Amino acid sequence: MADTNRKIQELLSDYAGALRDGSLPVFLKSLTRQEGKTMTCSDDFWEAAQVVRVLNGVGFADKAATADVGLFASRVDANIASRVKKAKSSPRARRTNHARPTTRTRKAEKPI
Repeated sequence: MADTNRKIQELLSDYAGALRDGSLPVFLKSLTRQEGKTMTCSDDFWEAAQVVRVLNGVGFADKAATADVGLFASRVDANIASRVKKAKSSPRARRTNHARPTTRTRKAEKPI
């Protein structure tokens, strides 16, 4: 990817390789300003890039790992249970301040 001012076909080839290898950040850093403008303005590049993404997804579908959310859910449940247990076991200390009356007494108005 050391070549500068690559054509659309070369950019697409490098993009496909970077996508396959998992090095998209390196590919994006290698772009010159002119190459970036060429890519963003080219409908052909975006259509071809979409095809490359689909082919890459199909090619590596059997190797793709899906996240197991069961472990996450069990940890969240355990955290909630722990907080509930703590809230029940330790009653909050009562405030030592004396309660103030919530209503104010009005001052007597002077008659005119």
